[in-house]
Amino acid sequence: MKIATWNVNSLKVRLQHVIDWLNSSQVDVLCLQELKLTDDKFPRAELEAHGYRAWFAGQKTYNGVGILVREGAFVDEATVVRNIPGFEDPQQRVIAVTVGDTRVVSAYFPNGQAPGTEKFAYKLQWLDAMHDWLAQEMQRYPKLALLGDYNIAPEDRDVHDPKAWEGQNLVSPEERAQFERLIALGFVDAFRQFEQPEKLFTWWDYRMFAFRRNAGLRIDHILLSPALAPDLVSCEVDKAPRKWEQPSDHTPVIADIKTPA
Repeated sequence: MKIATWNVNSLKVRLQHVIDWLNSSQVDVLCLQELKLTDDKFPRAELEAHGYRAWFAGQKTYNGVGILVREGAFVDEATVVRNIPGFEDPQQRVIAVTVGDTRVVSAYFPNGQAPGTEKFAYKLQWLDAMHDWLAQEMQRYPKLALLGDYNIAPEDRDVHDPKAWEGQNLVSPEERAQFERLIALGFVDAFRQFEQPEKLFTWWDYRMFAFRRNAGLRIDHILLSPALAPDLVSCEVDKAPRKWEQPSDHTPVIADIKTPA
């Protein structure tokens, strides 16, 4: 089973990109972030025409998450969860569904703006709630994959210029500690299970020719639970969509997971 995550930075703008990429990549599950549209505007029919069913939680202008699943895969619709249970939040940042025997969570972590701000405090509160909910989810669903835009670069090697980013959000000690708390639950960073090229990132700012200079960050991740990690075959970043016309500032991350014969 090939699973992937992609912050598309407006599904309305990038719909054809998503369709083209689905057709070429042939992934089984694609988790989307930053839909930036309400549920009634979600292009369900267009995606179904290309062989994918969708579950989503939208929001006008900001946020929004979705999970696309290839037609034919068993999806337990009774297990769909939108947002973090028990954490009151008007922002649509989480959707989860069970595909086969695997719990799939698509998440758009808060950006945080800057340490010391209200938005940063909200990010840390959100991360606490996410951690506690995932600890419970892993008890219910031993095979769990957490995919999304985490807005956290876990290590200096995930940053093009660590010195230039020092003290900023996305790389702060508090955020990195929260990432490590997820790892402490038993999660495995799929990307880091394989030898990877140096300075391979998933996000590049639109400004100052950042993509051309490879001035990026690795902030889009796939974490796998202890029961799922041994089935991991590969994990890669597909930079091709970042080169397309009017691209998202993020690019997809794909993990190939061995399924029982």
